[in-house]
Amino acid sequence: MDPLRKVRVNISNVSMSYGQTPVLRDVSVNIEPGEFFALLGPSGSGKSTLLRLIAGFNQSQSGTIAIDDEDISRVPPWHRNIGMVFQNYALWPHMTVNENVAFGLVERRLPRVTITRKVAAALELVGLQEYGERRPNQLSGGQQQRVAVARTIAIEPKVLLLDEPLSNLDAKLRVHMRTELLALQRKLGITTIFVTHDQEEALSISDRVAVLDQGVIQQVGTPMELYDNPVNRFIANFVGTINLLPGEVRGGFFDSPDIGKFRLPAAIAVNDGKIEIAFRPHTLTLSSPDRSTGPIQLPGTVSEREFLGEFVRYRVKVGTAEIVADQPHLGGVPDFLPGHAVTVSIDPAQVRLFTA
Repeated sequence: MDPLRKVRVNISNVSMSYGQTPVLRDVSVNIEPGEFFALLGPSGSGKSTLLRLIAGFNQSQSGTIAIDDEDISRVPPWHRNIGMVFQNYALWPHMTVNENVAFGLVERRLPRVTITRKVAAALELVGLQEYGERRPNQLSGGQQQRVAVARTIAIEPKVLLLDEPLSNLDAKLRVHMRTELLALQRKLGITTIFVTHDQEEALSISDRVAVLDQGVIQQVGTPMELYDNPVNRFIANFVGTINLLPGEVRGGFFDSPDIGKFRLPAAIAVNDGKIEIAFRPHTLTLSSPDRSTGPIQLPGTVSEREFLGEFVRYRVKVGTAEIVADQPHLGGVPDFLPGHAVTVSIDPAQVRLFTA
């Protein structure tokens, strides 16, 4: 199958409610041609609703959705030429793999020889060319997912929509299939919009991610931008793990009801007032109290220790707060056990500030 034409998707000021309940609130985002774009958010954030609006299964009360500057907001779904892979794959159980993949082509009344050629090309692309005569119940979960993708790309859609297509797979297969999905998307060059609540999925394969909460896009950016420079407390908490300490800045000192008072290094420039300081667990360094260095040092006691293979996750009691610190695991290097006194050292360059 040849690479598909890359298109741009523009969503402008889209709002939608179910009765009196708002689901999307003035959502605007531009998705670039050929981009692998993720909609990420907790349950009820509006991400699947937005995907269904793009597909044409729902109608918004206001705003527009355009593909290459053509407004499709009121175009029926069967005239949009948009392909969607559903969470449950939606395969016809009584049809063979070939018949499932051919379904959209048959509906378009294409010549039989064209259908046969397109089905074969789509199945070859997903590595299932030998499975055409099987039925869905004779396939594994990963194979069923690939059939669903083949059925969608066979119609050569302008945009590919993926609605949590990996959620029904076990953890190991999920990692493998997301790599396959990305490789397929790169090969086809098709603009792809991927909905997930799994931040690891979104961060690992997306070019950019829009994070939604309560129907509002909180931030759009590359995975690294979201992780390293969250624009608010919600993003900081939702994308990855983070430590948040509320307090007040006065005269260059940070005074927290949880951990006490310490001087802020000059590298952390902030006006006086109530703030929260935030830092990721992997940016911290734990050391014995007599070996600690660094501009920000907090004395504490290890309360929990969790071995996670590549690193050890510690929970350290500092004052009345509990700080999470991830330290690389190196064979033969002693670690800290619960009850050990430690010093938590914080790199000022890794600290983020949020207005309380």
